Amino acid sequence: MRTGLIAQKLGMSSVFDANGSHIPVTVLSVAGCQVTGIRTAEKDGYTAVQLGIGSKKAKNCSKSERANFAKAKVEPKAKLVEFRVPADALLEVGAELSADHFVAGQPVDVSGITIGRGFAGAMKRHNFGGLRATHGVSLSHRSHGSTGCRQDPGRVFKNKRMAGHMGSVRTTTQNLKIVQVDAERGLIFVRGNVPGAENSYVLVRDAVKKARSKDAPYPAALKTAAVAKGGEA
Repeated sequence: MRTGLIAQKLGMSSVFDANGSHIPVTVLSVAGCQVTGIRTAEKDGYTAVQLGIGSKKAKNCSKSERANFAKAKVEPKAKLVEFRVPADALLEVGAELSADHFVAGQPVDVSGITIGRGFAGAMKRHNFGGLRATHGVSLSHRSHGSTGCRQDPGRVFKNKRMAGHMGSVRTTTQNLKIVQVDAERGLIFVRGNVPGAENSYVLVRDAVKKARSKDAPYPAALKTAAVAKGGEA
């Protein structure tokens, strides 16, 4: 299991493949994704890699956060995430990961916080059909109808699908395909849409239900290695 990446969702666009087919893609930026810490079994009881992305003013960091960033010799990061990895996949603190950590055609799982929709009705939130347009229905065409039973049990069951708060929840979209990677600009183009609003942070991991691509570097693709590779070319 490799570490994932923290990416910033820039928005959606489209590309064309070799056959001229139009492919909608989501553009993710992984520029500045650095290792800010590691967790070892001897010290912490588990092995993991802590990654950070984005920038944050030092005055907005807590005292402990400033100490951790200073120890890692990296700039304060806006987003920090830990990825559980085996001992042989640990990375050096301060290393910057490259976008070609993933390869074209590879399936990935993308996690993020969905766009908040506020208080939504049952038709929008749960795709209910609504009430009839006539036959006694007045001013309640978009309501969800009956919510409970009769005197027994005399209550509304838990998890009943009703109107309520919609969005702003963590969700994962699985088996999205990487269309192309631009390591020089730190961009990843993922087919389709991913959860989250524009400029929000999402987590990109190897798909758990698919085999990892043989071309994907292990334990990770570092930016220094990508620059050297480009220089040789």
